[in-house]
Amino acid sequence: MKILIVEDEKKVASFIKRGLEDDSYEVTLSHDGADGFKRASSCEFDLIILDCMLPKKDGITVLHELREAGNQVPVLMLTAKAETTDIVSGLDAGADDYLAKPFAFAELQARVRALIRRSEQDRGAEIRFADLRLDPVNHKVWRGQSEIVLTAKEYNLLAYMVRNAGNVLSRANIADNCWEYPFETFTNIIDVYINYLRKKVDGKFPNKLIHTVRGQGYILKEGSAS
Repeated sequence: MKILIVEDEKKVASFIKRGLEDDSYEVTLSHDGADGFKRASSCEFDLIILDCMLPKKDGITVLHELREAGNQVPVLMLTAKAETTDIVSGLDAGADDYLAKPFAFAELQARVRALIRRSEQDRGAEIRFADLRLDPVNHKVWRGQSEIVLTAKEYNLLAYMVRNAGNVLSRANIADNCWEYPFETFTNIIDVYINYLRKKVDGKFPNKLIHTVRGQGYILKEGSAS
């Protein structure tokens, strides 16, 4: 497994690199955003660990440009900023996970394993529900013949719901499987992303698929929720 670390604090970068190499990952280092973008664009990685505050090009810009270029490699953002608005900005840009400094290395290891495991699961066959169709390789989504453009985080959330269609998913379920964050911290963000999906997946279609089950969570099903 190949991992790119884009981190301008060289001691932090070296510490992460040594730890991940001990876990048998092949690690490449970059210390500024411009070089990080170049390396990410020219070589195939299984995961990118990307700092938010970088010289030459900040991490959010790097992530935007990678996603716009169609690069869907999983990205774990590292930052000293832990405000909800900063987290939402990173996730909206296409980040798959977010870790605030300082952090325990064991937590970073767990998040790396989770993101790579999820990426491997996404390399399978097309998944469907009703007239909804998901391509796990290219992270593309259609309803009928209409393609729906989703961010990486929206896609991960929708894929989880499709794989669990017909089951009521609590916010805790969603947080554990799509964010790897403590549920209490991210309740509002989950609601925000469900609303994003509703607008894109259900907005112009008469057959609504995403429903709220009052007091319990959300469910993907045809017709009205119970």
